[in-house]
Amino acid sequence: RCGIGEDAQHMLEIVDLHAAIDQTEILNGINLKINPGELHAIMGPNGSGKSTLANVLAGHPSYTVTAGKVSFNGADLLAMLPEDRAKSGVFLSFQHPIEIPGVRLDQFLRAGFNAIRKSRAEEELDPLKFDRLVRDKIKIVEMDASLTKRYVNVGFSGGEKKRNEILQMAVLEPRLSILDEPDSGLDIDAVKEVAEGINLQRRPDNSTILVTHY
Repeated sequence: RCGIGEDAQHMLEIVDLHAAIDQTEILNGINLKINPGELHAIMGPNGSGKSTLANVLAGHPSYTVTAGKVSFNGADLLAMLPEDRAKSGVFLSFQHPIEIPGVRLDQFLRAGFNAIRKSRAEEELDPLKFDRLVRDKIKIVEMDASLTKRYVNVGFSGGEKKRNEILQMAVLEPRLSILDEPDSGLDIDAVKEVAEGINLQRRPDNSTILVTHY
């Protein structure tokens, strides 16, 4: 873990978190405090609950929290719907990004971006202004700009799918990014590019949970 020190106000605080899927308990008393500006790496063998923790924090409906508390910037995170967690600044990148036929990536990104701005009573961006914003963000992740005109992840390589996840992170600018194995299935060069994209987005006011084997 690297960060700015223990005296900062906690952005995320997890207290004695228990969670299950299909009545099988996976998380058994997780405690974690994250301050603004910190990156926490969560490592462990397969089946140890890393992805479960990520999905629980994002509000995945297949997981049931059986005990414990989670606060995010002082609010009860577990009481929020997934979309409200996203609007408040929580972002999850998937270990296995899904394909969404019929939905163009740039339109998908603009819908999410404007939904967050609307929740903050900010002006929504029209397609031209948003296109300029996306072009700037694409440079961060070294992604082929033509992919934004294609359906979400359809026909994308493994590396392109992971870069797309980091592009979404760059566009939405979350307060807390939960990255579920962004390095899985990538060759060493692609891992370096994705890692650089993540590092370029670190700021004193945001934090990252990085689930990884490496």
